[in-house]
Amino acid sequence: MTVQLNHKVHVLFRREDIDMVRLEHKVVIVLDVLFATSTMIAALADGARVVVPTLDEAGARAAAERYDAGSYVLSGELYAETLPGFVSPTPLVLMEHGVRGKTLIYSTTNGTVALRNAGAAPHVFAGALLNAGALVQHIAAHHPASTILVICSGSMGNPNLEDTYGAGCFVDLIARELGERDLSDAAHAARALFLGESAESALLRGRVGQMMIARKLTDEVRYAARISTLDVVPKLVDGELRAV
Repeated sequence: MTVQLNHKVHVLFRREDIDMVRLEHKVVIVLDVLFATSTMIAALADGARVVVPTLDEAGARAAAERYDAGSYVLSGELYAETLPGFVSPTPLVLMEHGVRGKTLIYSTTNGTVALRNAGAAPHVFAGALLNAGALVQHIAAHHPASTILVICSGSMGNPNLEDTYGAGCFVDLIARELGERDLSDAAHAARALFLGESAESALLRGRVGQMMIARKLTDEVRYAARISTLDVVPKLVDGELRAV
């Protein structure tokens, strides 16, 4: 059973909850701060032509067959382990590998799945702390009266700290840009988390952040904790993310 959202700004804490709500007529922002949406945004900012988010490794390999050799980069993970033959899916590593002028074919456990599952909405954007300001300004300019649904990808079927914090950042920016709109309880909760501490603190103390510290990837987390430093607004159109 699906439910109709009665608030102008709402937050889902897990991608598994997408099926519980009606997506028609809504603007959707999908978050996977560590690292899927952060990486896809960084890749587009670094000159990637387009990003193809896929449901899994098999989907990514099938997508790659549509492109000429050398024209794409395969990147992704499953349960935080880089897929065999794929480039590591974190933003700094991927940019060092090089994506300029290429198609990024990308598969992750949560973020790319959440994007694909949200595809029934008329307007689906990839969001992260990195592009929060630019994305909210775009929505304010083009969809000021729409209901906004922020979807956290979550982790292992549970909410996670970094996505909830990111959702709170978006809720706060939406309130500042469009006025104090009708917020759901989940939106209020996420905003309270965001206002309570710095982005770097929140991202580093969460479960995924601690895992990245243990793997010597603290710089990747700190990069993803930068707020509104990129002006890329990636929109999902026909299964592809392109900067608008």
